[in-house]
Amino acid sequence: MAEDIVLALTAGEPAGIGPELCLALAAAQREVGVVLVASQPMLEARARLLGLDVKLHAWRPDMEPRKGVGELSVLHVEGCTSYQAGKLDTANSRYVLDTLTVAAKGCLEGDFDGMVTAPVHKGVINEAGIEFSGHTEFLQELCGVERVVMMLATEELRVALVTTHLPLKDVSAAITPERLTQVATILNADLKTFFGIAQPKILVAGLNPHAGESGHLGREEIEVIEPTLETLRAQGIQVVGPLPADTLFTPHWLDDADAALAMYHDQGLPVLKFQGFGRAVNITLGLPIVRTSVDHGTALDLAGTGKADAGSLHTAIRVGEQMARSLKSATKREI
Repeated sequence: MAEDIVLALTAGEPAGIGPELCLALAAAQREVGVVLVASQPMLEARARLLGLDVKLHAWRPDMEPRKGVGELSVLHVEGCTSYQAGKLDTANSRYVLDTLTVAAKGCLEGDFDGMVTAPVHKGVINEAGIEFSGHTEFLQELCGVERVVMMLATEELRVALVTTHLPLKDVSAAITPERLTQVATILNADLKTFFGIAQPKILVAGLNPHAGESGHLGREEIEVIEPTLETLRAQGIQVVGPLPADTLFTPHWLDDADAALAMYHDQGLPVLKFQGFGRAVNITLGLPIVRTSVDHGTALDLAGTGKADAGSLHTAIRVGEQMARSLKSATKREI
């Protein structure tokens, strides 16, 4: 019998669709244990708004999570002062970050085998006077690691990023040999650990159009990217490139590759989201814990309507469970 896996699920921005996506899990029996990390009164208010008959049970680490139809386990977090769907409130910002902290610390302490996150609203958190650029960077700091890697994935495609939430004008300077080496090394290692790929093949995009056109459209490929890839290849990491981004995402290249590595956020993610929006998962690599997330935002216009699609959340939970099992297996092999 497979070992039980318990995942923490943060409900995200209270005004968004995160709470109702979490509540929708109660519509069916679940095989994996899921604990909602959120304000229980907020969840109860959203359930009432949507007319959902969901029983929420307080959870402690010595308890088995509820898996039955119509019931969910909740680890209550204080501080949510406004429950109105679709209306942001800066007063909830600290509470939102507290849910992430509680879930991540629970993973580090062994209470959870991984965490799944519903969407947060970066703007309202920053408007509250709290500097916040995203889940990825927040968890990097909380877990005390030097570098993390954002990767989005569907069944058919994995796209990782060298840089994440940076203005476009800052991207070139951020692509250094050190950063590229760290990102590619983490991506290679975690494809092995979490996805069971013995020798990953990684396609690497150039930064400039046509991968610089031999220096005529930019020299980053010549001066930074290609020398770094040569070093990585000498270390046994199978990296191919730099390739022009406009042709990298074609069957000719992707059919026998395990992941693509894009230089910046909007170079790789539009392709992946066009190919699989609503069924993709956001994965943070390089952490000592498992973290997956949905591939969409808070969708304030849909909050409270009951029309939000939970497909990406189901994918994030399924992938989180798979990664948690792989991590446990890898840890046992090392012991």
